[in-house]
Amino acid sequence: MSTKSKERMSHSDSTVKKDKDDDECIRVKTVKSSKSRNGEEDVQEENGVLFWVNKSGFPIDNKTWERMWDHVAKIHPDSFDMVRKVRNSGDLPQIPFQAPPINFQSSTPVSERIEKVQNYMRNLQYNHTGTQFYEVRKNRPISGLMDLAREMIKESLPIKCLEAIILGIFLTNGMLGVERFPISFKSVFNGNVHRHVVLGIYYSGRWGTIGMSRREELMYKPLVFKSLADLMFDYEKSYNLFYHEVKKMKIGLPAPHDPHSYEFINWKTLTLTPGKQNKKEMTKDLEHMAKEIRLKAKSYSTHQCQSPRKTYSTAEFPYHESNTQRSIREANKVYRSQTSINAESLKKFISTNESADYQLRI
Repeated sequence: MSTKSKERMSHSDSTVKKDKDDDECIRVKTVKSSKSRNGEEDVQEENGVLFWVNKSGFPIDNKTWERMWDHVAKIHPDSFDMVRKVRNSGDLPQIPFQAPPINFQSSTPVSERIEKVQNYMRNLQYNHTGTQFYEVRKNRPISGLMDLAREMIKESLPIKCLEAIILGIFLTNGMLGVERFPISFKSVFNGNVHRHVVLGIYYSGRWGTIGMSRREELMYKPLVFKSLADLMFDYEKSYNLFYHEVKKMKIGLPAPHDPHSYEFINWKTLTLTPGKQNKKEMTKDLEHMAKEIRLKAKSYSTHQCQSPRKTYSTAEFPYHESNTQRSIREANKVYRSQTSINAESLKKFISTNESADYQLRI
């Protein structure tokens, strides 16, 4: 994105941000659903508000750019007058680049590191333009989502709650003992359904969250909660402050710390329904879930993040193996550096053996 475009984007965000204190019950229905070239919806929903998704990447194409301004004009009180004023201005301020907190001293406490990650996302600001700048596909593997997080840092544009999950995972990779898992909420206010997601954090017997929201109470929770149940009930109280009734709460499993992993984020393992379960039943389920999170900890394999070689088990290859190929499988692992160096010899070896329909993921 050009500097001039980003300047306009920054001014637009600060102008539209005037509405952030308005009640979240406002549901924008001015946007009609449309489909992209691959048939997927370009418009999505968060917190009961419809918003566009930029699927053109960066730099943003003209169609997405003009659509964003058109949507801003529809939801802003000053409508097209504000849009013309911003777009015709010649002295917009320069956008500062937000430096990500990626280099910590070994003596820095984990709680302080988590807070700095949250402050970084605060500095990026919440995206009020009505257009999500990054397309987050929840079914992508960790490696693809981490590439998206790098793009977020590079562009340094405002984000929404789902983008904050991916960015939070990226910025906390390699923190020994820190487990990250998604927490999703479904609430109802004035007949409208609102959805939200934050990144749960577990470290040294304490629980908390990081994320992004229009409401401070619905994003960052410091690592002070003694149990997962205490954390979830505190979120329920925070929702009640804004007269929201929590219908469902979903909790996933810890995400791997290896940025090159082909694993997927587990978004839902436990589903709670406060309206149908009493507090005692929910506490019992949450205690069991907390045990699962501790048992399936991913942070103690962070040495994988340090290694330049990515390993892949040959057990993933679905083909009938010959004796020679079986001896290769018994070696257990194929290293990425080896397969890249010996690509030609590997290709010749495969062509001389039994034909099989498989691929090496390198």
